Amino acid sequence: MAEHEAIDKNQRCFGETKFDNSNGARNADEIDEKTKKKSVDPELFSCLLQPASTDSDPDYVGLRRFLLYRKAESGVLRRLDWKCNGRGYVSYRNYIRRPRNWESTHILSQQSTPGNSGRWLPSASPLSHLYEVESWSSSRDLQLPSTHRTSFSSSVSDSDHQRDRRVEPAYSFVGMHCIFDQCKAAVTVLKFGHMSSDLLAFGASDGTLTVCTVSEPPSILKQLKGHTQDVTDFDFSSNNQYIASSSMDKTVRVWELSRGICIRVIYGVSLQFCIRFHPVNNNFLSVGNANKEITVFNFSTGRIIHKLVLDDQVTSMDHDHTGHLIFCGDAQGCVYSVSMDSHTGALSRSHRHRSGSKNKYPVTTVQYRSFSLLARGPVLLTCTQDGSLSFFSVALEINGYLTLRCSLKLAPRVHKIRASFCPLLSLEKGEYIVAGSEDSNVYFYDLTRPKHTCVNKLQGHRFPVVDVSWNHGENLLASSDLYGIVIVWKRAKAS
Repeated sequence: MAEHEAIDKNQRCFGETKFDNSNGARNADEIDEKTKKKSVDPELFSCLLQPASTDSDPDYVGLRRFLLYRKAESGVLRRLDWKCNGRGYVSYRNYIRRPRNWESTHILSQQSTPGNSGRWLPSASPLSHLYEVESWSSSRDLQLPSTHRTSFSSSVSDSDHQRDRRVEPAYSFVGMHCIFDQCKAAVTVLKFGHMSSDLLAFGASDGTLTVCTVSEPPSILKQLKGHTQDVTDFDFSSNNQYIASSSMDKTVRVWELSRGICIRVIYGVSLQFCIRFHPVNNNFLSVGNANKEITVFNFSTGRIIHKLVLDDQVTSMDHDHTGHLIFCGDAQGCVYSVSMDSHTGALSRSHRHRSGSKNKYPVTTVQYRSFSLLARGPVLLTCTQDGSLSFFSVALEINGYLTLRCSLKLAPRVHKIRASFCPLLSLEKGEYIVAGSEDSNVYFYDLTRPKHTCVNKLQGHRFPVVDVSWNHGENLLASSDLYGIVIVWKRAKAS
């Protein structure tokens, strides 16, 4: 009874504050109608009537729950404001990272309505007819995904079509921005520089690393030669001054981009599969190898700081945005959460998610994102060689515990094909990912759709597409194939 009296007291208190009629601007009917709508709100009602513990103060509990609800509501309204302006994940990320004096120096932009942007625009080049893009989307409206787990699994072919094909405005492209074709071997991995929209690098199976710019005019900046076998992975330092690369020749090399030379070689005893700079302390370099180890090196000296042994070969990895966690996949399809001390580089194994498939395939992609609309928090995308895409929610407060939210089964792959998150555009969109395919196309999938998950397709490659990467501005998508061709696609602008 005491709790209900406190709740009634809080309701009266906030009701009098919100619907003050001292100026005579609102009549009694409007007040009663708004009060009725507010009182039947299920979220607010459950928030206020949630039972309290025996040793808590009812007045304090009721007031705290009401304020927590209003705090969550303000966050939703802020994201809705970004949705109405048609701005995406990068804009919202930059907005929440703005300086404290941003509001006093920034001029607010006018409201705009996102339009239907994308069709393939004809190019002035006569070769444009050879590279057409086929885009479609489901005719049904996408709804905001709920917060509960929406797990599903479906078998989808990369060439699965719908009869009703319409352009998906979110991920339509106006054509090819540029093409790099000087590489004589398969381009197995490519990435844009950190916080960069024009710096692009790609590694090939002949051991070369090529650094180029995609700004006008697109050109090759450096070609880094030193590895004797396939480049399996590489990563930019936070300031884009260095590149660290791993290779099948059992070495890790550190390159200085300004001079285009290798400044350090770290020799190993097994194949080196994946490599990452620490996002906060770039003096730490984490490497996964065929000896079932994650090894942390000192970037300045090349010495080993710490090792952690897992259950199988470490084939892919990624850091979270804080640097306290490493997410990695092995050759048996398992995904691990590993805690890392940002000061000492010490590693400790936290959690493991086993693959549910009877046949075990290596994990080719592990990619972390700090926020997702589907999971309402940080998420992890994994891709295995058999074509299985998995989408996990990440509990950072429990040392990176992974919960499977949804999965998608594509056609099995022979090659190690990678996938990537797509830009987060608005609250009404689903959870999109982009992946290469062995039928030489680039496909876009919505993981929230149990059927007809493919919403777009880019055609232009003639050989299997093995890797894709977005630039920081999220207006360019790069894709590479087994013939050594790198295509940079330009996304259509919202009108």
